Amino acid sequence: MPRYALLVEYDGRPFAGWQRQADQPSVQAAIEAALARLEPRDHTIAAAGRTDAGVHARGQVAHCDMDKDWDPFRLSEALNFHLKPAPVAIRAASAVSDDWHARFSAVERRYLFRLLMRRAPATLEAGQVWRVNHELDVDAMRDGAAHLLGLHDFTTFRSVMCQAKSPVKTMDEITIRRVEGLAGPEVHFFLRARSFLHNQVRSIVGTLERVGAGAWAPEDVKTALEARSRAACGPVCPPDGLSLMGVGYPDDPFA
Repeated sequence: MPRYALLVEYDGRPFAGWQRQADQPSVQAAIEAALARLEPRDHTIAAAGRTDAGVHARGQVAHCDMDKDWDPFRLSEALNFHLKPAPVAIRAASAVSDDWHARFSAVERRYLFRLLMRRAPATLEAGQVWRVNHELDVDAMRDGAAHLLGLHDFTTFRSVMCQAKSPVKTMDEITIRRVEGLAGPEVHFFLRARSFLHNQVRSIVGTLERVGAGAWAPEDVKTALEARSRAACGPVCPPDGLSLMGVGYPDDPFA
């Protein structure tokens, strides 16, 4: 069965997350239903990451197995036709080897979290940013984030429902930038690692927001990390503003 990699973009707001669920809409189910319109049968696809409810993606990667050989461009166009009106788009498709796997072949994931600083509610950016009504100290947040770089036990920053076998992960990058967005000043958090724990990004950003607001000192992040206790974590921020931006592979299937 020919295998294809899919580069997927979606607005996570209407979905209960990526993963198929029996009684709630999911991104996986939407794509599998579109595939069934092309080749009528049950389809099961795999993705590089299982994003939570409300989390978006600009560069999610999945793979599917088809019965016949498809021209990758025609496959992506046909899927996009059958995905309408769901806010899901196949940005690209590419033929890959039978042993290529969207999840297990990946060597890094990249996330962006957008935080909007203004008192007025977000309207045009609603669902795409986390709005806070106060200014944040970006330098203080960078100092706090520095304690999270490298190999650590991230028990403090993972959900109690996390199914990962180990809380030990290597955080390769946390870059924090203040930018002038169309709706007002934003803080962008770029996080990069081989893999992430359940709720890890939202736990980290929520904790760093407390540092930026002055409620925590940067050194408190180190104390929380070393506690290895979920109770030591700062608030978990909402999914609004979080996007899976890209997935890295030894050889980019979409190059």
